[in-house]
Amino acid sequence: MRAIRDRADDSALPLIGIYEISKILGATLDLDKALHDVLNILSSYLNMRHGAVVFTEAPGQPVLAAVTGMSLQAARAGGVAYPYAAAARVIATGIPMVVPDAADEPLLADFVLGNEALEDERISFFCVPIKTTEKPFGALSVERAWDGSALVVFEHDLRFLTMVATLIGQTASLHKKVVADREMLMSDQARLRKKMADVAPSLPIRGLEDVVGTSEAMAHVFAQVQQAAPTKATILLRGESGTGKELVARAIHILSQRSTKPFIKVNCAALSESVLESELFGHEKGAFTGAVSERKGRFELASGGTLFLDEIGEISSNFQAKLLRVLQEGEFERVGGAKTVKVDVRLVAATNRDLEAAVTDGSFRADLYYRLNVVPIFLPPLRERSGDIPLLAMYFLKQFNDENGRSLGFSEQALTALQSCYFPGNVRELENCVYRTATMTKGETIDEMNLLCRHDTCLSSTLWHKRTGATVSQPVKVSAPIPVPTGPMAPHSPPPSAFVPPAAPPAAAPPMSEPTADQDLSERERLVQAMEHCGWVQAKAARLLGLTPRQIGYALKKHDIEVRQL
Repeated sequence: MRAIRDRADDSALPLIGIYEISKILGATLDLDKALHDVLNILSSYLNMRHGAVVFTEAPGQPVLAAVTGMSLQAARAGGVAYPYAAAARVIATGIPMVVPDAADEPLLADFVLGNEALEDERISFFCVPIKTTEKPFGALSVERAWDGSALVVFEHDLRFLTMVATLIGQTASLHKKVVADREMLMSDQARLRKKMADVAPSLPIRGLEDVVGTSEAMAHVFAQVQQAAPTKATILLRGESGTGKELVARAIHILSQRSTKPFIKVNCAALSESVLESELFGHEKGAFTGAVSERKGRFELASGGTLFLDEIGEISSNFQAKLLRVLQEGEFERVGGAKTVKVDVRLVAATNRDLEAAVTDGSFRADLYYRLNVVPIFLPPLRERSGDIPLLAMYFLKQFNDENGRSLGFSEQALTALQSCYFPGNVRELENCVYRTATMTKGETIDEMNLLCRHDTCLSSTLWHKRTGATVSQPVKVSAPIPVPTGPMAPHSPPPSAFVPPAAPPAAAPPMSEPTADQDLSERERLVQAMEHCGWVQAKAARLLGLTPRQIGYALKKHDIEVRQL
């Protein structure tokens, strides 16, 4: 009974070996370790010694991939005289090799010299091909000692090793596929990174996603914002009303190191001096009628963050002195209080006034001007970046569509007409124009004839012509080409916001009533001629040209015209 039980146990060993080998091969993607563990299973369960696995890296050149008894590095360095010729024959033909006595096979002569077999043992050599459904790409070989009495064992061993080789072949094929997929993924990632690096200049800058423009003037603004935002310097945003100063101020905050702290904004022109003081500095309980409790001011609320003071040029002279102390010392007292409050606030101010003229006439303190004007950033009016009008119009139309559930689009003719308009109210006026036109359009496409200016009902256009004394009812034409695609504009296209623009042609200047009849003079020549005609008095020249003194001041700076003192 014991002999029968032993024979039964021996017959179960191959099945146990296959089970253990399949677990090893399915548990890891480390092929080298898996192959080494498989050879150890063959050695421990089935007394198969000197197991080895070879793969063909080049036709007819098998290379050791795993070996027992020594390290793979030592084996490859010549630590074992492996019969590569025999393995190559098996791989080339796909036919297993069984040598009952390795000493009788010339291909194995060097290999068997290193074996330490007993005197009554013979060494058999088995080598089976490793393949899946294609041509063999490797071989599995083992040695087994026997006493010459059980020749039938060859058939069983050969069948067992063929199954093991099949499992190894499937695992190796999967490993090759994983490696190939990984290399392809890494290649795709490298190609994507390169592509992103190539297009990075055209991607929206964080914080400036809503500031649309590709003109050279806006590119200069974006560069200044990116340079100045990470610092602690006070920034003064200059520009006409409606040029987007608040958007730029918010972008400065987002791009700064204070982006996680509050961004507080105050419109100085909308509040009286007493109310503005309470808004900015706060007040104590009972400081004035209605002060029923203590209230923190905007400076305290913005501590650690950014405070945006819009229309800073409109504050009174008395309040200018109070503001100057906060900027210089970083401290103040609440209205009705005596306790000094210290704050750490990054100030961004904005104005559409000519502060230099205000300092000259005494309406604005020179010391406050120098404190505010640390890093000035000039935002160009829309007439100086007319190439951005189509981009802005499409951006505002997308907003309108999202808010109202519509799918309107612009025709090329409509965008051409919009670009030819002057828009003295700048981006804000353009936004109102797009919303007004979109609201009154019945179809799915806004055409040129849907625009109010094409029916002489654009009130802002009428206002501008009255100011300039022009008799033509059509908008001012711009000679620059319009870089827009043909056909109706897709209503759901994302707003273009490329920030490294191509060279853009200069925008046309507004119409001016020249003191002479010569229509071929350049804008600079007309400015100089008007200033000379008016004795270099900017206010008189502004009236003569139908402009405001502020616009004359900007024009003189733009063309680098030095004001002469007569």
